[in-house]
Amino acid sequence: MSKVNLASDAGSIASASLKLPIYLDNHATTPVDPRVLEAMLPYYTSHFGNAASRSHQFGWQAEQAVEKARDQVAKLIGASLKEIIFTSGATEGDNLAIKGVAQAHRERGDHIITATTEHKAVLDTCRRLEKTGFRVTYLPVASDGLIDLDDLSRAVDDKAILVTIMYANNETGVLQPIAEIGRICHERSTVFHSDAVQAIGKVPVNVQDDNVDVMSITAHKVYGPKGVGALYVRRKNPRVQLVAQIDGGGHEHGMRSGTLNVAGIVGLGEACEIAMKEMAEESKRLSYLRDRLKKKLEDGLDGTRINGNMQHRLPGNLNMSFAAVDGESLLMGINDIAVSSGAACTSASMEPSYVLKALGVSDEDAQSSIRFGVGRFNTEAEVDYVADKVINTVKKLRELSPACEAARARAELT
Repeated sequence: MSKVNLASDAGSIASASLKLPIYLDNHATTPVDPRVLEAMLPYYTSHFGNAASRSHQFGWQAEQAVEKARDQVAKLIGASLKEIIFTSGATEGDNLAIKGVAQAHRERGDHIITATTEHKAVLDTCRRLEKTGFRVTYLPVASDGLIDLDDLSRAVDDKAILVTIMYANNETGVLQPIAEIGRICHERSTVFHSDAVQAIGKVPVNVQDDNVDVMSITAHKVYGPKGVGALYVRRKNPRVQLVAQIDGGGHEHGMRSGTLNVAGIVGLGEACEIAMKEMAEESKRLSYLRDRLKKKLEDGLDGTRINGNMQHRLPGNLNMSFAAVDGESLLMGINDIAVSSGAACTSASMEPSYVLKALGVSDEDAQSSIRFGVGRFNTEAEVDYVADKVINTVKKLRELSPACEAARARAELT
């Protein structure tokens, strides 16, 4: 029996003791923590009031729950509760932050600075503003995914009103030097916004120490519900001005009108509370599992490549390319494992990730890359199964690859 078949048999035995499929895509979304769900449930049934109804007990209960959650979110990031604005999620938060700051400061300047590796919620918002007359500088990143602080410093001219750089990248997990970026912005009286969706609850975030003026977060990346998020807006040193993007009712200090999603907000608050208490220990565990996966893959395969800086990285993130392997075939071969590919399906074709291309990764390597997102509920047994399954699948695909056969032939001639 061949080694490949032996590995396949071993994988079958391992799978018998595991619940399949295995979810390892925690950067896309996370399951709701049972403790979060428990906190939310009463606000769908017995405590169903509108937080804006202030003439009876049902409304008071809802308002009290919202304010408790506001305090929980604020404490996680070192803010005051009056600096937290509830939103429907990070996309709305990014839009409100970027458009709101740009419009509020239009008379002072028209220059916005961001990076090429930002989330589409930031990039597309910046492109929309370009159509209305704003100038946008898109900073490049180095091969490790980090921006050059000298590039940023040169870009922040006297017309720069906003810098928007994400805290941690959603594909590579790379952590930007946020405090240094904020310091440069504050020296030039430029507002600094950060999309911190991937960082919140995974690494320590403190808006004061990090010199952040506006910050977007969302619940569903930190084991809370989908459809709810928050925007931190600094109230002093300096006080940040925003132009509201949704009108009607003047909710959330006039910055975001609309009936509050009380149950979702309670879930976000509880998720932040849990993260604040357990983050240090959880980060150690996720780093261990991530490093275990990385070592197994590197030991079991040649032709692998880590995408992005490993020192400045989220604890549960591993983005790896597998040479001489078709990415779509690899995903099909590991279809009992939920991960993300380095290619996006657009117009019925697989396009390599713009984030990986910005790092200088070739189209071929980008399309053969996998983002593994290890999370709170993953186990060591799951990580081991994933490593074995990926190794086995890559080896099988390479045996069938004409490129690999040619490479082996060349090696035999030398």
